[in-house]
Amino acid sequence: MRNFLKLISLSLFISIFTSCSKEYEVPQDLIVHDFVWKGLNAYYLHQDQIEDLSDLRFHSDEQLNSYLSSFPDYQTLFSSLLVSGDTKSTLIEDYNTIEENSVLRTDFTNGVEFGIIAEPGSSDNVLAYVTHILPNSDASSKNILRGEYFYAVDGVQLTRANYQNILLNGSDNFTLNMANFNGTIVTPNAKTVALEKQNYTYEPIFLDKIITIGADNIGYLMYNNDFSKIYINNLNNTFLSFKNQFVNKLIIDLRYNIGGGSFAKNISQIANMITGEFPDEVLIKEEWNSKSQSWFLANQPDSLITKFSDKLNANTNFNSLKIKDLYIILNGENFSGSSAVELLVNSLSPYINVHLIGNQTSGNNTGSITLYNSNDYDFGLRNMTHTVALQPIVLNFLNKDNQTYENGFTPNINLCSNEDVINLGVLGETSDPILNRVLNYVSSGNTGISPICNPNSFDYLFNSISPKREIDNGVFIKQNLPNTY
Repeated sequence: MRNFLKLISLSLFISIFTSCSKEYEVPQDLIVHDFVWKGLNAYYLHQDQIEDLSDLRFHSDEQLNSYLSSFPDYQTLFSSLLVSGDTKSTLIEDYNTIEENSVLRTDFTNGVEFGIIAEPGSSDNVLAYVTHILPNSDASSKNILRGEYFYAVDGVQLTRANYQNILLNGSDNFTLNMANFNGTIVTPNAKTVALEKQNYTYEPIFLDKIITIGADNIGYLMYNNDFSKIYINNLNNTFLSFKNQFVNKLIIDLRYNIGGGSFAKNISQIANMITGEFPDEVLIKEEWNSKSQSWFLANQPDSLITKFSDKLNANTNFNSLKIKDLYIILNGENFSGSSAVELLVNSLSPYINVHLIGNQTSGNNTGSITLYNSNDYDFGLRNMTHTVALQPIVLNFLNKDNQTYENGFTPNINLCSNEDVINLGVLGETSDPILNRVLNYVSSGNTGISPICNPNSFDYLFNSISPKREIDNGVFIKQNLPNTY
């Protein structure tokens, strides 16, 4: 960055900086500091709330450099330029570590997903319960099912102190010692299950089926992977199956989903599969900081809007269901959703009925972008003397009706923080209490009586899905930014 304060709207700011030399060279020891300040000055969502990011704060390159030199390092500078409470904007030390989830999700696992509770009446012992079995894993060929319990491994009692070392970090081959459990007493039984950890590639879709209730063909989709582009084609194929079976209502079950954020483009593609009746209508709007917004409106207004489309790519149509009612069992800890799901909900709400099953969502309504140290903040012409990148929040997401969701969404049906370990039922069947309640709501509109949560006062200690969940860094966008030279 050779010019002082590479401004977005040149016509607006040219008079302020006529004294700045175009030949100015940034001191070598301030290259990253300079990048941090100018990137945030140009695009940080709350730029107008930070006095030191004001376009009028410095009147020469020398003044800016004097300010930048007052910070012991660029990390401290970055933190000082964020509004209080901003935990979403991040500085990346090495942009080579940034992943955009372009490979299939893999693991080294035996295929048993489980939770852990403290054994009632014991200060040390714990009890494991099976939540689900991964398709085509080692466990899928063994005699073990959702809702069963195990208390020991290779004859060693599971305790608060040892269960993670044994189950997560222990031998690749072990045998589960199973038990009966009535909610109070753990009774070991004679059943054992030998398991082997193997390299495993997760199935794109965990479970899909059609549930017919009266005149309704209800598509049920349990989706456990992230919301990356790698699975979009698989989802589109599943929606084709739903479409061919005349699905008119859709349940998306995300309770074991590991996804957090995503790219707005991926979420818009999922929205197109769900609906498809609103070609070229506005799905998502972007609202940047005031000076960025002004530039985009004047120079590339179409880049601020994502519209419905009928094409996944040049050769593939969306297999759109054109449904009117969507039911989402929320993901995340405590069924509180994620930023990607919130964007999907807000974007679709002006067009169809979106029903949420879970708990209050967090209201993560901002979008981020990755900035590299180049004249247009893109990767191609980046400064090769360092590997720092910025991922600041740069915009708010709105829907067609200019509604956003900083306060989150209140669900139609509230769920308990944890599933009932003594009544898990079978996934995809009415014996599953969560699905059964949703199906009753679909057919009657009645939310039903909320169950008493944790009537046995179990101490829930662990769930094997939790460490696999992505950190929710929010929804990202890709945008052609103006050349600031």
